[in-house]
Amino acid sequence: MSAHPRTLATPAGTLIIYSDRATACQVAGDRMGSAVREARAKRGRAVLGLATGSTPILVYKRLVEQVQAGELSLEATSTYNLDEYYPISPLDSHSYHAFMHQHLLEQIGLPPHQTHILDGTVPEAFVTAHCAEFERWIQADGGLDLQLLGIGRNGHIGFNEPMDLSVEQALKLPTRLMPLHPVTLADAAADFGGQPDLVPQRALTMGIATILAARSILILAFGAAKATAVAQAIEGPITASVPASLLQTVASRVTWLVDEAASAELNKC
Repeated sequence: MSAHPRTLATPAGTLIIYSDRATACQVAGDRMGSAVREARAKRGRAVLGLATGSTPILVYKRLVEQVQAGELSLEATSTYNLDEYYPISPLDSHSYHAFMHQHLLEQIGLPPHQTHILDGTVPEAFVTAHCAEFERWIQADGGLDLQLLGIGRNGHIGFNEPMDLSVEQALKLPTRLMPLHPVTLADAAADFGGQPDLVPQRALTMGIATILAARSILILAFGAAKATAVAQAIEGPITASVPASLLQTVASRVTWLVDEAASAELNKC
């Protein structure tokens, strides 16, 4: 494997293939830092869309390093997270509130009113209103400057799971409550002590329309388990049954950072 990354133009955006995930994550963290600086220079503030799961942990480590070294200021910066299990308490160690505080927020000193995570305690009758309010907050902040994404084995982005919808319908999907796909539930079980019955069956997720409206999108994929989803999303047809393939509709704003294993099923040059 080459130590030098390879950059390819694809139907779903720019693809950069690294020999190891640590390097890719460092690059992602640096790109997020640059996005903050550029946004603040252009419009006086920056807005980041953040992901959870094992994939971005090293990205957040790099962001923390930049802040703690004085290389990056997050003044006038807001964050919005992609998703949260439902129902779940923010005090639950399995919640994405807990994840974000552990891996990023506690270490960078952002004021609480500048960090936004969907609330897994909202009464179900008010979930739709809460999701609509979440989108209004993003719009009031001027929209997402950069959205960080991972990809599920089934091609999901956020918790936008495979759906039996037309592309036109899928592209309009707002932030909402979603039932989780069996593949997602199986993969999440490891985070719940290997007990699938403990995994919440639903989640709140930022909508496809909201994600695709970001000024730039950075999507990470590592490991052989993601290879099929990556190939389908990048080279397959645009379809709601592979939600990440919808990134092809905004390809000029998308960059994929992947390792060799995740790129294995692509028809690379």
